Amino acid sequence: MPVFLPATSYEYATVQKVAGDHFVTESDVVAAEEPLEIRVGFGPTGAREHRTLAITMRTPGHDFELTAGFLLTEGLIQSRHDLTGVIYCPDVEKEEERENVVRAELAPHVVADMPRLERHFYTSSSCGVCGKTSIDAVHASSCPVLPTAGPYVAARVIHELPARQREAQALFEQTGGLHAAALFSATGELLLLREDVGRHNALDKVIGAALLNEQLPLHEHIVLVSGRASFELVQKAAVAGIPVLAAVGAPSSLAVQAAADFGMTLLGFVRQQRYNIYTGAWRIQAETPADPSTHHATHSA
Repeated sequence: MPVFLPATSYEYATVQKVAGDHFVTESDVVAAEEPLEIRVGFGPTGAREHRTLAITMRTPGHDFELTAGFLLTEGLIQSRHDLTGVIYCPDVEKEEERENVVRAELAPHVVADMPRLERHFYTSSSCGVCGKTSIDAVHASSCPVLPTAGPYVAARVIHELPARQREAQALFEQTGGLHAAALFSATGELLLLREDVGRHNALDKVIGAALLNEQLPLHEHIVLVSGRASFELVQKAAVAGIPVLAAVGAPSSLAVQAAADFGMTLLGFVRQQRYNIYTGAWRIQAETPADPSTHHATHSA
């Protein structure tokens, strides 16, 4: 099935290709990277305020999904009903910047603690997260409780995920410069894939699409991310209710700690028919068990 690539998702660059001592000038495709300013409208009807919440570097495309996923995983909204709409902001100074500024309108009942949010985003961007304090904050932000009775995933299914993800990565095949997040069923069916220059953005786009389609929580699903598994990716997956997070690369120590605390199954180095299970090994089965009580015996061992 052909994959449509938005024209804004890539650009062309003139490059010198070198093979041995041979130089050739050619046109090459590179992944587009542009800033996205996320603004929010909040407050009761008749007394609305509009503020800039964050600026993130992203690959243009699926901007509304990215915004919705970002708002959810950062704790500003809890469900689709907290969001009345997302638009490209019409009141920008330069016409060419219009599609780089979005405004999300929060429902009147949503209380937006902007000083706290601004402090959080400043801290996250300047000095990173703070270990257990950050994990506790996720637990306190109405994070969905992950299922304790499945889903059970056949070990062979995990082996199949990277190839299925790569087959659907149209932009990566052209540019070689994008991360991907892919949503699968527990049986390995590819349901959704998004690409971006940022790992976090790619996952936010997937989660945002599920949010806008009112499919959360994703309790029966697997997410595969390219690159390594950081704490932030585990946190975002937990907020969306994703029980199995697989990564092509390695997890960080804090990612492992967070996944264990959330009851999440975390897999790393998922490539070349191998992978490591860091937490939640009971969900991964040599064969899908017929008797759900198998989980309890395995989990308590």
